[in-house]
Amino acid sequence: YKFYWQTDEVEIVSELVRQFWRVFDTSLQARAKERDLTVSEVLTMASIVELETAIDSERSVVSGVYYNRLSKRMRLQADPTVQFIIPDGPRLLLRSDLEIDSPYNPYRHQGLPPGPITNPGKESIRAALNPARHKFLYFVATGYGGHRFSRTFNEHKRAIRNYHNVRKTQQAVKISG
Repeated sequence: YKFYWQTDEVEIVSELVRQFWRVFDTSLQARAKERDLTVSEVLTMASIVELETAIDSERSVVSGVYYNRLSKRMRLQADPTVQFIIPDGPRLLLRSDLEIDSPYNPYRHQGLPPGPITNPGKESIRAALNPARHKFLYFVATGYGGHRFSRTFNEHKRAIRNYHNVRKTQQAVKISG
C-alpha cells in the first residue's frame, strides 16, 4: 500500500477493506461457504499461515497441518499466536510464554483463536481455503529456510533435534568466521 504521510485514518482503513474484498472475491467466498467457514475463521487461519512461512509453496501444507490437528481435536500449538500475545515480541519463545492464559494461546486452548493475528496475504487466504491433503500433524523449521513436516510425534522430535544441530553448526560457523 502507498499512502501519503498525512492520509486520514478512515481513508486508510477504507482502502484496506476495499482491497480485502477485491482479494476475497466471490470465488473465495463460495469456497469458504463450501468448507463451512466464516470469513473470520478463514482470516484467522490465514493469519497463522502467513506468519508461519514466507514460502508460498508451503502455505497450503501448513494450513493442512492445522486443519488435521483441528479434526483430531488437538491443540494448534501455533507459535505465531503466542508471539501475538507476548508484550516484548517477537523474540525466541520461552516455555513460560506457552503458559500465558489468553484465548490467543493455542497451547492452552482448543481450536482457532478468536480472531486474526495479522493481515494475511492472498496466498495465505487461498491456503486457508485450500489446505493440502496429507497426514502431517507437525512441522519445524529446517534451519535452511522452509520446514520439515512429520506425521508422528517421534518423527517430529527427530526433526527438532536435526534443527537444533543445524543451528549449532550455523552458530559455530558464525563465531569462527
